[in-house]
Order: sequence, then C-alpha cells, then structure tokens
Amino acid sequence: MSTLHDLAATVMARRGADPDSSWTAKLLSKGPEKCAEKFGEEAIEAIVEAVKGDRERLTSEAADVLYHLLVMLAARDVTLAEVEAELARREGTSGIAEKAARGG
Repeated sequence: MSTLHDLAATVMARRGADPDSSWTAKLLSKGPEKCAEKFGEEAIEAIVEAVKGDRERLTSEAADVLYHLLVMLAARDVTLAEVEAELARREGTSGIAEKAARGG
C-alpha cells in the first residue's frame, strides 16, 4: 500500500475520533466548509512556493495540500478510491477533449 493510501485510510479512520486528540478529527468536526477553506489555504501556500522556486518548501506545502485534500474529501464521504476511479476513467483521453466534454 502506498503512503497516500495509508494516509487516506488514517484520515477516514479519524472521522469518529475525539477532536481533542486528533488534528484530523478536529478539522472534520468543523464541517466540510472549513475543510475546504483549509485546503484552499494550503493550495495557495503551495502556489506561492512554486512561484518562488523553493523546491524544499514546495515539497512540504505539496504534502500539506495532499493531506488537506484527503480531509476535504473525507468531509464529504468521497474516498481516494473514487478519485482514482475517475482518473482511470479519464486515462487515455486527451486533457483538451476531457475538458471539452465537461463543458469547461
């Protein structure tokens, strides 16, 4: 199992944990909107580091983005497996064609 799968499993397992003993449970207890807000904050921090060109900081911020993405997904009961299935469905499709099919 990959580190990302392990992290996703941990996030899902913490949904019912005590918010005083788990940062993940604390985030989830604040609701999907707060989880989405936190994901957005982390994404912006990653963008800043990408623009600056600091590889070490970008790596750290990217890890935060992945963690907070998993928390946000868990807040809406979306699993990593579902996201992977969507990626598999898109495999072999041109990004331009896929975007056009979504109307975007």
